[in-house]
Amino acid sequence: MQGSNRKHLSMSLKHNTRLPVTVSAWLDSYRGGADPRTLLMKCLRQARDASPSATWIYLATDADLEKQLEALQAMVSGISGIDELIKRFPLYAIPYAVKDNIDIAGVPTTAACPAYRYVAGKSALVVQRLQSAGALWIGKSNLDQFATGLVGTRSPYGKPASVFSADHISGGSSSGSAVAVAAGLVPFALGTDTAGSGRVPAAFNQLVGLKPTPGRVSASGVVPACRTLDCVSVLALTVDDAAHVLAVIEGVDAGDSYSNFKPGPVDWKRSAGALRVGVPKVSRLEPDSEYAAQYGKALEHAKALGHAIVPVDFTALHRTADLLYSGPWVAERHTVAGELLKAAPDSIDPSVDPAVRSIILSADNFSAADAFRGQYELKQLQVETRSVWDEVDVLLVPTAPVHPRFTDIAEDPLGVNRMLGIYTNFVNLLGWCALALPAGTTAYGLPFGVTFIAPANHDVPIAALGREWQASIDLPLGGTGVKSGDAGMVTALRTPAVQKTLPVAVVGAHLSGMPLNGQLIERGARLLMKTTTAPHYRFYALPGTVPPKPGMVRVAAGGCGIEVEVWDLPLAHVGSFLALIPSPLALGSVELSNGQWVHGFLCESHAVTNAEDISRFGGWRSYMQSRAA
Repeated sequence: MQGSNRKHLSMSLKHNTRLPVTVSAWLDSYRGGADPRTLLMKCLRQARDASPSATWIYLATDADLEKQLEALQAMVSGISGIDELIKRFPLYAIPYAVKDNIDIAGVPTTAACPAYRYVAGKSALVVQRLQSAGALWIGKSNLDQFATGLVGTRSPYGKPASVFSADHISGGSSSGSAVAVAAGLVPFALGTDTAGSGRVPAAFNQLVGLKPTPGRVSASGVVPACRTLDCVSVLALTVDDAAHVLAVIEGVDAGDSYSNFKPGPVDWKRSAGALRVGVPKVSRLEPDSEYAAQYGKALEHAKALGHAIVPVDFTALHRTADLLYSGPWVAERHTVAGELLKAAPDSIDPSVDPAVRSIILSADNFSAADAFRGQYELKQLQVETRSVWDEVDVLLVPTAPVHPRFTDIAEDPLGVNRMLGIYTNFVNLLGWCALALPAGTTAYGLPFGVTFIAPANHDVPIAALGREWQASIDLPLGGTGVKSGDAGMVTALRTPAVQKTLPVAVVGAHLSGMPLNGQLIERGARLLMKTTTAPHYRFYALPGTVPPKPGMVRVAAGGCGIEVEVWDLPLAHVGSFLALIPSPLALGSVELSNGQWVHGFLCESHAVTNAEDISRFGGWRSYMQSRAA
C-alpha cells in the first residue's frame, strides 16, 4: 500500500481501538458489565475527532444523544437482567449511522442538497424500528446528491475516500455510511440501494452490503431516488450483524404502497449436492487487471467450498441494467428534485452537483409513451431472465469492475459511474436480493469484493451462504484490523423471518433421488434430516402402483424402525402437495426414533392385506436396490 494510503487509514482508526467494532461485540460488552452511556459518549467523541473526511452531514450533539439515552432508559425500565434486556431489545444501546436521505424526527434531511433541506416531522419507519429495538443514531451520513450515483463524489459536503486509500473513491451513493462502518466509528449503518448504492461502497471499503428483496423493508420516510426500485440497505462488518439488523427492520408497512414483505425459504430449492453458482460466461473485467485476477481467485474459492461453477449468459441481465440510466426510469428521479433543479440559477444553491443535475433533467427527453415502452421491455426481460434460476441457485459476480481514483471521476464523471453499475443495476429491476462481501486484497492493498445475487425472498439462504463465505475468507473487518474470528460473539443474534413450514416424513418415492422427490423440490421444501421411525411400524410394497410406492402401517406389537427423510415443506404449498397423494396413502402422525412426532406418509391398513411385507429391508431404498440386483 502506498504511503499516503497507509497514513489515511491510520489517521481514521487511531482512536477506535478500545471500542467494540461489531454489533455482537457491543452486546458482549454490555453482558460483561460495560456502561452504555460511557461507551456511547466515547463513540460520539470518536466520530467527531477521528472521522475520515466528509463522512457526516449532521453529527449528533451531546443533547441529541442524551435525549436518546433517556428514551432508552424509559423503555427498559423495570426489566431486570442483561439477558432479558437484550432479548427484548436486540439492538440495546447499539450506535449506528443513517444515510441523509432517511428521516430522523427533529433532524434535518438534505439528501446532500442544501437547497432541499427540511427538518423531518417524524422518523422513517426503519429508524422507528431500530429505536424500538434499542439502537441509537450517531449521525446522518454523506451521500451522492439525491442518491444519484455510485461514486460517492457528488456531494457539496465533501467527497469521502475509501478507508484504504485517500486517492480512491469510497463508492456511493451510501458513501458516508460505508466509511463510518469501515473506520470502526459505528458497527452498522443504514444506506439505500437502487442501482448498487449499498453494494459498491461495501466493496470499496471491505464491508458487507446487504440489499434485501425490494419491498421487504419499508421505504416510508426515505427521499426517493426511484421509488419503484429503492431498497433500504444495511452496511455492516459481518454478515451476522447485517442479518440481525434486517431481522429488526423488515416487515409490512401499511403506509408504503411498495411494501411487499414475504418471508422466503430458509434454504435453496434443492435436495442435496453442490450449490450451483452462476458466473458470467463473458466477463466485463479487463483481462489482465487486478480485479480479473481476484475474481478468478474468488471462483476457485467457491469451488473449494464445494460449490459448482456454472457459466451463464448475462446478455439479458446487461440489457436490463441498461434500462436504469438509459431508459425512462431516470424520470422517477425528476419527481423528487426536478422542479428544484429547473429553478432559476439565483434561487437554488450553487452546490447542486452538475452531474446530478444533468441526469435528473434528462427526464425531459422521455415521454409518457417512452415510460410504457420501458415497462413493456422490462416485463419481457423479467420473463427471459426467470429461466436463470432453472440453471443455477445463485449468481456470483464482481461487485464492481474496477476501483476508480478521484482523478478518474474528474476526467469522466458520467462514464465511470455508468461502468460501476455493470453487475448491480439489474438486480432491483428484476426484484432480486443481493449480498456484497469482501473477497480479497489487490497487490496495491485495496479491497476486492464480490456479490451473491439470489431470487426474490431468498434473503435468508443468501445470508447463510455469505456467513460461510466470510468465515472462510477471514479478512480484516473493514479498515479496523479486527478479523471476523477475533470479533467475539457470545450473544446470539437474530435471523430474518422465513416462511412457516410443516415437517413431513417421507418413506418411499419422495425420498431424495426417487421419482417423486421433485414434488417436494418444486415447492421449496428442504431436507431436514435422515432418520428412522420408532420401532412401531410394518412396511409393505403396494402392488400395482406407478411409480412403485410403499405403505407404512403402525402396529401395536412386532414393529420395527423404518428409514425416513424429514422434509420442511412451506405451509403455503401443503395443500397442493396433499392433492397429489393417492389413496390408500395419506398424511398422518409418525413417531420418529427420538420420540418426536411429525406428519408423514401412512397407509390405510386394508390396502396391505395382500401386499408384500418388506419390513426386513428397513426402508424403501434398500428394498428397491434389492429389486435392481
